[in-house]
Amino acid sequence: MDSPHRSRTSPTATDTALTSAITAYWDSAAPSFDDEPDHGLRDARTRAAWAERLAVWVPSRSAEVLDVGCGTGSLSLLLAGAGHRVTGVDAAPGMVARAQAKLQAAGLPAHFLVGDAMAPPTGEQRFDVLLSRHLLWTLPDPAAALHEWVSRLRPGGCLVLVEGRWRESAGADATPPYAAGAETLPWYGGVRADTLAATLGPLVAGLRVEPLSDNPHLWGGPVSDERYALLAHL
Repeated sequence: MDSPHRSRTSPTATDTALTSAITAYWDSAAPSFDDEPDHGLRDARTRAAWAERLAVWVPSRSAEVLDVGCGTGSLSLLLAGAGHRVTGVDAAPGMVARAQAKLQAAGLPAHFLVGDAMAPPTGEQRFDVLLSRHLLWTLPDPAAALHEWVSRLRPGGCLVLVEGRWRESAGADATPPYAAGAETLPWYGGVRADTLAATLGPLVAGLRVEPLSDNPHLWGGPVSDERYALLAHL
């Protein structure tokens, strides 16, 4: 297995401005974020569908899980409810505040941090599982992020990456405006499974791709674009 460490290119002023714009976008989106069926998991069928998949992807009890780009903490909530020890990281303070409130309301322990998903502020701590959902397309250097994430895992640890190509069946006019300049991101609009597998493959001992487009309960209804989970083990 290749070394998981990779030097991160120093961000340019343009990178920094774009990252700030993306963070501001998600911070402003936090109050309505859970209105999306697969974000808030308010419908019992959607919540149960995600709980079922997480039980397969994270089968051991009391795993140390890093939820990168945790949003409002819906998956963190399911993981904590299953007995795992969860640390959530998100760049948007508004998302983190809602995640903290969600777990507190449920009486479940979890630790949430505001920070850069490219380099989660968790110090020397290592995790059994790193979970990321719908995040890589928002990062200025997703390949560097993958190197960093692999380095945060214990030997035998697992990456669970839920990704896809967003709204390929919808026209450009149907997509809400995003942060200005985001179209320059390497994986803007999402990443195909074969591309992600090729990028991550040299860093891990093995991986598999699980298609998710054909399970409407995960998304609150049918979808026609590519959605999948990539599971990679050290």
